[in-house]
Amino acid sequence: MKQGYIYILMSTLLFSTMEIVLKIVSGVYNPIQLTFLRFFIGSIILMPLATKALKKRGYSLKANDFAFFALTGFICVVVSMVFYQMAIQYSKASVVAVLFSCNPVFVILFAFLLLNEKIYKHTVVSIIVSVLGIIAIMNPAHISENLFGIVLILLSAITFSIYSVISRKRSSLYGGIALTCFSFLFGSAEMFVLIMLTRIAPVSAFLTSVGLTAFASVPIIGGLGLGSLLSLIYIGVFVTGFGYAFYFLAMEATNAATASLVFFIKPALALLLALLIIHEPISVNMAIGILLIIIGSLISFIPSYRMAKKDTDEEIKDFDVQE
Repeated sequence: MKQGYIYILMSTLLFSTMEIVLKIVSGVYNPIQLTFLRFFIGSIILMPLATKALKKRGYSLKANDFAFFALTGFICVVVSMVFYQMAIQYSKASVVAVLFSCNPVFVILFAFLLLNEKIYKHTVVSIIVSVLGIIAIMNPAHISENLFGIVLILLSAITFSIYSVISRKRSSLYGGIALTCFSFLFGSAEMFVLIMLTRIAPVSAFLTSVGLTAFASVPIIGGLGLGSLLSLIYIGVFVTGFGYAFYFLAMEATNAATASLVFFIKPALALLLALLIIHEPISVNMAIGILLIIIGSLISFIPSYRMAKKDTDEEIKDFDVQE
């Protein structure tokens, strides 16, 4: 169990620096290029753990599994993470970190709508408090100042939650780390195909003519230098690769509810790191919003943690009886 909390700490630290580093290199790399590179590198890092997990389950991938990974990879990497990277360019790193961490709110809603999962009273209260936190961060009195960036990050959070809900259908079959790894791999492969299409002259000219210059003639390795390469290694290897690896190892060592502490701690820690590293100020509405989101997360987390702990204790008790 102690090892599980070390994994949680490592994952939280890595995830909390993600938006900051992406913000620093946002002017160096094309946003589409950076999304492709970091998820391709991340999938390679996760591959040994993913293959080990599948082997442990005695499961061999089939053609329909690859189709499923193509779907989840498209929703997660091509759609959600492109919105995410664009939001980094148009909004503060701290705002992106906090608002994206609210995606569990949308997961609850989509799980209810798509999977008919039960919504408890405490989850409804959690959603209401978290939404109030989102509204506080959006700051309705000055929403026009950062509306585009906020819309992008909310679209990213919503589509990521759809990916999470769809993934639940087969997560027990592959395991979380294998599902994530192959979704990243297929998503980055789809990104590569799209990047190659943007390099076709007529396509590039059309995208430029409609104002989508970031999507035209997307480079693959352009912009790579010593400084930017080190940043890419950190984002791809450590944040996207090891960050998710530690998260799933934490889940195995504890349980899903306890491992989700990562996403409850991240908003506050990311906010502090953004202040210290890139000097993003913490406004009053931001402080109120993050406080509400943390409270909303705790309202949801504490009952879930108790239920998960009860289930774990009962499993141990049943095992002891069988022995």
